[in-house]
Amino acid sequence: MNKPKKWHDLVDKIPGQVYLCLATLIFGVSSAVTRKLTEIGAQNLIADRNPISLCNVLFVGNLCALIFLVIIYWRQWNKATLQKLSQRDWFYLTIVALLSGALAPSLFFQALALTNVNNVVLVGRLEPPLTLALSVWCLKERVTRWQVIGAFLAFVGVTLTIILQPPAQAMMNMGGFAIGLGEILTAVASVAVAVAAIIAKQRLSQIPLGIYSIFRTALGTVIFFVVALTLYGKEHFMDVFSPFLWQWMLLYSAVIVVLGQLLWLRGFKTSSVSTTILVGSVTPVISILGAYLILGEIPTQAQYIGGSLVLVSILLSQIQTKRQISPFVSQMNLTPIKQKIEAEMGFKGF
Repeated sequence: MNKPKKWHDLVDKIPGQVYLCLATLIFGVSSAVTRKLTEIGAQNLIADRNPISLCNVLFVGNLCALIFLVIIYWRQWNKATLQKLSQRDWFYLTIVALLSGALAPSLFFQALALTNVNNVVLVGRLEPPLTLALSVWCLKERVTRWQVIGAFLAFVGVTLTIILQPPAQAMMNMGGFAIGLGEILTAVASVAVAVAAIIAKQRLSQIPLGIYSIFRTALGTVIFFVVALTLYGKEHFMDVFSPFLWQWMLLYSAVIVVLGQLLWLRGFKTSSVSTTILVGSVTPVISILGAYLILGEIPTQAQYIGGSLVLVSILLSQIQTKRQISPFVSQMNLTPIKQKIEAEMGFKGF
């Protein structure tokens, strides 16, 4: 009689591409889901306040994600592993946490409050060409001609998306051009994430993923809370203990942040880098579709023009992508590669 197969045996038989596609689907709709949650909060006010404000989503969502990450990775936080980290490692971990764990999410969330999801998605595509340029400049990486052309087209597409936008309330006049504040915040956030990705790749290549993820999330949450408290006062977090907020944030964090990352890492460990980047590159398309299906956002003419160039840039950047990795990569080496591919995917909730 054959013994019943164990659950993990069945899981191992699922192709890595399936995990990657599921993760990409989750990451792709993250922006639309974030905006939808704030709309749900606006329909369930507490003393005329939205309990699911963007600040509460970021703060409580990070706390919930941190709980799940600790449950998953707590074994990596042992004395032997921590003693291997130098003061320089902790310094660069802190810089990355500041940039990609606090500054970038705060700017992305504020941008979602000022402009529509499609603008955040498309302007966020500044991140891959910036990361590519910094990789060449700082890390002396070799790039193909198609990657350079793709990066240039992405930059042009993002620029057109910004300058062709119809007039809106939150606009800034820069050099004769009226540019939306939300688009500016998204661009700055993209720079922060690109810089963090380069630092992680150059300085944190041997940091275990669990230590990296937990530290970045924890410190980023603390920094955001202190800054928001200083700027807005304690009244800004009056509804932070609302059960209504927490029930949505536990679901949001479990699915968007933790499940998405676990599926992505599972797929990444059994797939080539080129396959992972190729699957992740469709995230903007999923994001735009998600904005339409979840929020009813119809792309504008500027978004069609800029988005078309961005999509062409994504296709060109995949040409001659030959780099491969062997299955079951050690988690000690996942951090810099994870950052590189995250740059291809863009905003993922936080």
